[in-house]
Amino acid sequence: MAIEKEQTKMSDNTMPRGDLCTRTLAMPADTNPSGDIFGGWLMSQMDIAGGVLASQIAEGRVATIAVDGMTFHRPVYVGDVVCVYGDIERIGTTSMVLHLESWVLRRNQSPRIKVTEATFTFVAIDAEGRPRPVRADEADA
Repeated sequence: MAIEKEQTKMSDNTMPRGDLCTRTLAMPADTNPSGDIFGGWLMSQMDIAGGVLASQIAEGRVATIAVDGMTFHRPVYVGDVVCVYGDIERIGTTSMVLHLESWVLRRNQSPRIKVTEATFTFVAIDAEGRPRPVRADEADA
């Protein structure tokens, strides 16, 4: 689809890394005192998106245990459509490290803009909240 490809490309031909995990709209209630979207809100959206991907990988419950290298490249504004993409960096016995990127679609503007990226670490947990193997087949080994 030529239109989707054109909207996704940035001027330097950079594409989002990974798969689309979530998409949401930045609203006025999510702003800081300067009127920009609050960084904590954006980080929580990334945590939600990472949790969706991590729970699919782990086939169950997960918990965030670390966030590294959180970089805010550009501001997010009210009305921006925030798209969070996730990619697997590595999977361990009980944990997984995911690279997450937030891109925005600004009103009446074409290419997506990368606004934030970070590395999130999740651990697979059982019903009691204890670490468990990420893959069900590893529990049998």
